[in-house]
Amino acid sequence: MTKVLPRVLCIVGPTSSGKTMLGIHLAKIIDGEIINADARQVYREFNIGTGKPYGGKRTSKGGRSMYLFEDVPHYLMDYLPPTELLTVTEWREKALKAIKGIKKRGKLPVVVGGTGLYIQALVDNYQIPAVPPQDSFRKAMEEKPLPDLVKLLLRLDPAAEKLVDIKNPRRVLRALEVATFTGKPFTEQKGAARPIIDPLLIGITHDREILRERIDTAVEAYVEAGWIDEVRQLHESGISWDAPAMTSIGYREFGAYIKGEKTLEQAIELTKRATWQYAKRQLTWFKREKRIHWVKDEGEAIALVKNWLNEKK
Repeated sequence: MTKVLPRVLCIVGPTSSGKTMLGIHLAKIIDGEIINADARQVYREFNIGTGKPYGGKRTSKGGRSMYLFEDVPHYLMDYLPPTELLTVTEWREKALKAIKGIKKRGKLPVVVGGTGLYIQALVDNYQIPAVPPQDSFRKAMEEKPLPDLVKLLLRLDPAAEKLVDIKNPRRVLRALEVATFTGKPFTEQKGAARPIIDPLLIGITHDREILRERIDTAVEAYVEAGWIDEVRQLHESGISWDAPAMTSIGYREFGAYIKGEKTLEQAIELTKRATWQYAKRQLTWFKREKRIHWVKDEGEAIALVKNWLNEKK
């Protein structure tokens, strides 16, 4: 007898596309609970610049720890210390555990986020070697500029340019770490296994000009909401400028402003530019995924989800 795989709705898209609120609205309509797939929103206390749902809070309910927003539980959000790294393998394992719990409660898992490798690792059941962090290796590599790390990675693994976010130092370093300590290219080890979920992937999209305007508006709104004070308070609380969470877009640029290395205007412009570059990389990643159903608004998304649920009855 064929095993029935758990249905999982995945909402993806670039930063500032509106996927966070779309996921929340859909979760309310279909009685779902959300699993965060954004590599920045996993960190505690990093709230404004990561775009966490404004007004949500960390809480416990029924023995479960969660981030609660408008009565919609979010898992894998606002839980990780800012000094720690979360590997793709760790995220996938935690996401699967959350899916199992959500299904047991009779709810529908809704995975929401823009970290493409997280989504793909779950949908295609990637089997990535569990190479533990190598502290001495990382310290040595972190002293090298990103272009040198990328050059070294591509020498070991030429295909990495298509599958690794080579503008993200953490992703480059992790791929380099896996390749170095296994002796095999990272991309050759990221093999898909038998599916473990039955997914529907929905992506929300906008014209590029509109998306860039949304990004600029979001950055300005975050600054108005106190983003710079958040960065300053986080650092004053003891979080170093080179902590994994503090290297996120905006946090590093406003850190440079706080340290007197950039003017406020320069920091804002650099944040907008870096966010736009990141959004373009996200679009490139997701455009390769042919299973994504692209929608322009909530109405299209609701219709798709309802049809999918009815087909599975």
